[in-house]
Amino acid sequence: MSRRGLAAVSSVLDQAASSATNILVLVLAARLSSASGFADFSMVYVTFSVLLGLNMAYVGQTVVLEKDEDRLGAVCRSGLAFTAAASVAAGVLLAVVGLVVPGAGGRAFLALGLVLPLVLVQDGLRYCFSALRTPERALAADALRLACVVAALLLQPEGASAGRLVLVWGISALPALALGLALLRPYVRGSAADLRPYLRRGHLGQRFVVEFAVGNGSSQLAVLGLGLFATPLAVGALRGATTLFGPLNVLFNSANAFGPPVVGRASGKRGVVRLTAAMGGGLALLGAGWGAVLYALPERVGRQLLGDTWAAASALLPATGAQYAVMGLGTCALLTLRVLNPKATLSLQVVFSLLSVALLLGGYALAGVAGAAWGLAAGSALKAAAAWLRVSRLPASRARESGVAAAA
Repeated sequence: MSRRGLAAVSSVLDQAASSATNILVLVLAARLSSASGFADFSMVYVTFSVLLGLNMAYVGQTVVLEKDEDRLGAVCRSGLAFTAAASVAAGVLLAVVGLVVPGAGGRAFLALGLVLPLVLVQDGLRYCFSALRTPERALAADALRLACVVAALLLQPEGASAGRLVLVWGISALPALALGLALLRPYVRGSAADLRPYLRRGHLGQRFVVEFAVGNGSSQLAVLGLGLFATPLAVGALRGATTLFGPLNVLFNSANAFGPPVVGRASGKRGVVRLTAAMGGGLALLGAGWGAVLYALPERVGRQLLGDTWAAASALLPATGAQYAVMGLGTCALLTLRVLNPKATLSLQVVFSLLSVALLLGGYALAGVAGAAWGLAAGSALKAAAAWLRVSRLPASRARESGVAAAA
C-alpha cells in the first residue's frame, strides 16, 4: 500500500476509534447510571461536545491547513498551547458553574471543569498528526484512549454518580495524552509556541467557528421546528433513518478533519479537483449502496436495529440514502474549497444550512415525514451543486495563492 493510501486508511480508522469512544462512553454511562444520573451526564457530555467542536473549528482546522512544512512543528506546538490555555479558562468557568449549581448536576459540571484540559488537548493531538501526515500516530493514541476509557468505566459500580463518571472518563485520557505527546515530541522539538495568531482579529478559525455554529444550530433548529409540527413518531422515524447511516458520518468527518493535508499535496487546482472529485464519486456510490443495503434488510433484522421505529424509518431510507449520496459529493466540494480558498466556504454553509431547514419544514407541510426527508435530500443536493459551481469558477492561479495565504 502506498504512503498516501496508508495515511487515508489510518485517518478513517482513527476517526472510527474516536467515534466508537463517544458512542461507548454514552452506552456505558447509561448502563451504570440511574435515569436522573444519566440525564446529568448527558447534559455535561453535550456541553463537552460543543466545546470539542468549537476547538476543532478554531484550532484544528487551521492546523491541518498549514502548508509550510518548515512551520509545522511551531504550528502544532502553538495550537496545542492555545488549546491548553483556552481549555483551562473554560474549565475554570465550568467549575464555578458547578459550585453554584446545587446537587448532582453541579458536581458533574465541576468534574468536567477539572478534566476538560486533559480531554481537549488529547483530542487536539489528532489534528497535529494529520498536519504532519502521520495519522497512524493519532490512531495509536486514540486506540489507547478507547481501551482505557472502556476499561475504566467498566470498573465503576452500578448507580455511580454523574460526577464520578465524568471524572473517570476524563482521567482515563491521561495514558493516551502521554503517548500522543511522546509521539509528537520529535516533530516539535526546538519549536516555540506563539499564541498571538489565535488572538488576532481575522484569524481563519473565526470563520470556521461561525460555520460550525451555523451547521449545528441549523440542524438543531430543524429538529425543534419539526417537533413543533410533527408527531413524535415522525421525528423518531427521521432520527432513526439518519442513525443507520452513522458509519458514513465517520467517513465524512474523516474527509473534513484530515483530508486537507492529503489533498493539499496534489499539484495545482486541477490536481486537487481531480482527487476530490474521485473521492466525492466514491462516497456518493457508497452512500447510495449503503442505503440500498439497508432498504433490502428483512423486517426482522431491521427491528433488531431500531425496534418499533423500524417500520416508519425504513420508509424514509430511499430519501435518506439519496441525501447521503449527495452529501458525499458536497463534502468533497467543500473540502476542495477548504484547500484552495478556505474563505469561500462560510457563505455556502450559512445559506444552504438555513435552506435545508426551510426545505425540511416545507417538505413536511407538503408530504409529511417522507416529504421532510426528501427536503433534506434536496437541501444537500443544492449545497453540493453550489459548492462545485464555486470550485469551477475559482481561477487556478488565484486558488492556489489564496489557499496558501489564508492558511498562513
